Amino acid sequence: MDFTFTEEQQAVVEAAKALFADVAPDGVPSPALTPGAVADDFDRALWSRLADADLLGVLIDAEHGGVGLDPIALCLVLRESAKVLARVPLLESAAAAYAVGAQGGEELKRRVLPGAARGELVLTVAASGRTGHDPAELAVTAQRDGDGWVLDGVQTAVPWAQNADLIVVPGHTTEGRTVLALVPREQPGLAVAEQTSTSGERLGELRLESVRVAASDVIDADGAWDGLRDLLATGTCALALGLGEGVLRMTSEYTSKREQFGHPVATFQAVAVQAADRYIDLRAMEVTLWQAAWRVSTGADGSLPTAGDVAVAKIWASDGVRRVVQTAQHLHGGFGADTDYPLHRYHAWAKQLELSLGPAAAHEEALGDLLAAHALG
Repeated sequence: MDFTFTEEQQAVVEAAKALFADVAPDGVPSPALTPGAVADDFDRALWSRLADADLLGVLIDAEHGGVGLDPIALCLVLRESAKVLARVPLLESAAAAYAVGAQGGEELKRRVLPGAARGELVLTVAASGRTGHDPAELAVTAQRDGDGWVLDGVQTAVPWAQNADLIVVPGHTTEGRTVLALVPREQPGLAVAEQTSTSGERLGELRLESVRVAASDVIDADGAWDGLRDLLATGTCALALGLGEGVLRMTSEYTSKREQFGHPVATFQAVAVQAADRYIDLRAMEVTLWQAAWRVSTGADGSLPTAGDVAVAKIWASDGVRRVVQTAQHLHGGFGADTDYPLHRYHAWAKQLELSLGPAAAHEEALGDLLAAHALG
């Protein structure tokens, strides 16, 4: 494996850095402290700029108006977006488009991908969590009905559900397979109830009652849901890494300026050791992220399934981002508890990412099962 980024990937990073350079950290605070502060929509102006810079089509083939790069490139962009808490459905929309491009029918690709690349069509994914072993993922059933499908069930905590044009809903069949149905937000039988995330963003609870979907709008290829779920999880790890790097930089700047006993607190051994520990966390998060992104991009290499590397990345991202923001709040002293200071918003977002990824213990158990199965196989 070669972790040297290609010229195309490096160009994407530079474009992302330039675009996010003037984006201020998100102003939506924790709803626990400021009820009713949730924004009604994502940052549409930033979304348009991402489209103009071709960053919404990173995973979309050139024939459909995209750039045609791989999940590594998407993770590079997500990493930069998280440093400024960019309020856009970049991960969900790009991942859904990638699933369509990889395994959707030609007619579906023509209808969805060009609009997604231009930012005119916003997609999201009805996934309650990204642990990979969440029983709630089995909440929606899909049954064949003539030349189409019928969906029934409830899916909670769907990001950007109120703002997306199309929602990719994983539906589970009686045969134990999972299909991906692209459902318009205004589809008859689909209702969206309000929920709120830890970060202060709106989430949606989807209720599907006999929602009919044409066969052309359903991806029923084997492994489609597994691939999409792995990409969502890996992208979330990229968001955790970018957020953690932004927080550590903020902490470094603060402790370098804050003085006690006539010296910057950054020169105190206790402060330096804690900062060094969090730097190690970030480097571990980084190397495991790129391993997972590489595996998602290239597929199996004859060793463990891709899910094994994704599990390792989730273990480090889930625990690591929590440790980084907790240490940052500690080293900021009183400023760490000030809800008007940007660190508070980073902490809320970090907690939401940690919850989305799921507990490290669950991933360790899943990794153990994969190792055991690999040894027996």
